[in-house]
Amino acid sequence: MSESGHSQPGMYGQGRRRRRRRGDRDVGLPGQNLSGPSRDREYQPRERRDGSEDPPGPLIQKTPIILAKPPGERAKPSQNAPVSGAPVLEKPIMLMKARDDTGKTGTPPEAAAQPSGPGPSKMEREGQRPTQPVYQIQNRGMGASASSSAVDPMVGQSKLLPPEKMKHSIKLVDDQMNWCDSAMEYLRDQTDMLVVGVIGLQGSGKSTIMSLLSANTPEEDQRSYVFRAQTPEIKERGGNQSTGIDFFITQERVIFLDTQPMLSPSILDHLINNDRKLPPEYNLPHTYVEMQSLQIAAFLFTVCHVVIVVQDWFTDLNLYRFLQTAEMLKPSTPSASHDSTGSSGTDDGAEYYPHIVFLQNKARRDDFCPRNLNNMYRVVDKLMTHSHLKYKGTLSMLDCNVFPGLRADYLSPEVNMFLLPVQENDGEDGLTKAGSGTYPLFSLLPGYRGHPSFSTMVSKLRSQILSMPRCQLSHTILTEKNWFHYAARIWDGVKKSSALSEYSRLLC
Repeated sequence: MSESGHSQPGMYGQGRRRRRRRGDRDVGLPGQNLSGPSRDREYQPRERRDGSEDPPGPLIQKTPIILAKPPGERAKPSQNAPVSGAPVLEKPIMLMKARDDTGKTGTPPEAAAQPSGPGPSKMEREGQRPTQPVYQIQNRGMGASASSSAVDPMVGQSKLLPPEKMKHSIKLVDDQMNWCDSAMEYLRDQTDMLVVGVIGLQGSGKSTIMSLLSANTPEEDQRSYVFRAQTPEIKERGGNQSTGIDFFITQERVIFLDTQPMLSPSILDHLINNDRKLPPEYNLPHTYVEMQSLQIAAFLFTVCHVVIVVQDWFTDLNLYRFLQTAEMLKPSTPSASHDSTGSSGTDDGAEYYPHIVFLQNKARRDDFCPRNLNNMYRVVDKLMTHSHLKYKGTLSMLDCNVFPGLRADYLSPEVNMFLLPVQENDGEDGLTKAGSGTYPLFSLLPGYRGHPSFSTMVSKLRSQILSMPRCQLSHTILTEKNWFHYAARIWDGVKKSSALSEYSRLLC
């Protein structure tokens, strides 16, 4: 002990070395006391976990180096566990975690071990990124064997893009009355759709009306319409432009079906002059043309929500007989409950009938007279009294403010009838000026037409058609793709219908 009360290291160290040399002279080798006095006190070999002892000699120096691994090496097994272990689960949130752990291969190993603190972890912060819904949609429905490295978020984002916009119509039924599958790629798995079909005689303006209702405006050139209208050359030789059934779907998911003319004389003339071979069940060409028209009409009555009957004059009684025959030959289609208030007659609750709209195209000024319009309504109501088609109660010209001075109950049998005037020419060339040249103000005003302009009437008709009720077409709710397969089965059933075959034998 020194005067200050502390032991002297030199004396203490020498005493320790003397006692150790007396007791254990053969333990270790001289010159290995490198860790201080506490390491040399009663050394005993330490056992390993597997039961063996550390060998004496120079291997004692490697003990603190080999057993102590760096933190990065201890985190590697947990980091690679999801890749080399069990297959990745289908849940998108699990795939997100696996992708975040293994995707950053260029980061140092020390960055993988994050200290736990009171704040949110890195995984929780990255899980709230706006790309997470895209990742979940892409991996929804993937098998258990799919790996997280094969995920491409851009593919999932492409599924959220709007569907492809159609530029022109395509064939649903060709001129040989065969079903086409080219429309399948434009359809989606969603149920909010409206199917609108059209029928009418030759040259009544069916394709023009359907183009204006779907994607075109009256100011555009008719050669750019989605449904090809009659060219002047075809009009001169009395031919028809449309054959079979044409298909077009808008961005608002409204399906428009344009058809060939009913009871077309040009189609009959083509059959006779070109010696086309008729099906064996038809003996005469005019019978085959009539049966084609009935097949198309019965098909539209089954797969459409709205059927537009276009006429260019009022009225042809043979057209109403044709509609009643097509309704009689319509295939039976079970349906859920539907509103029958707009149809006359008894409703058995098992058949589906569409809404039918009578469109008077190229109407004159006298047709817009309220008295004449009321007479037209009464005639259509009498002709369609025994029909189950929903021909009244869903479309009104009074609601369009075409006749603002009329009271609401003036058109008592309010059928689904709409009038379109003759389409004007571009600019003011087709307008008759009011007054003479002595009154310059009156000469600038357009002449009295008795009705709104053609563009205004088309816009009102389109809003009325798109707002009509959408009943169920079958006993289940159909998506667009399911409707396509359902329509294909209906078309095949209509062509093989025994009722149509029996009716064709009666005509022969």
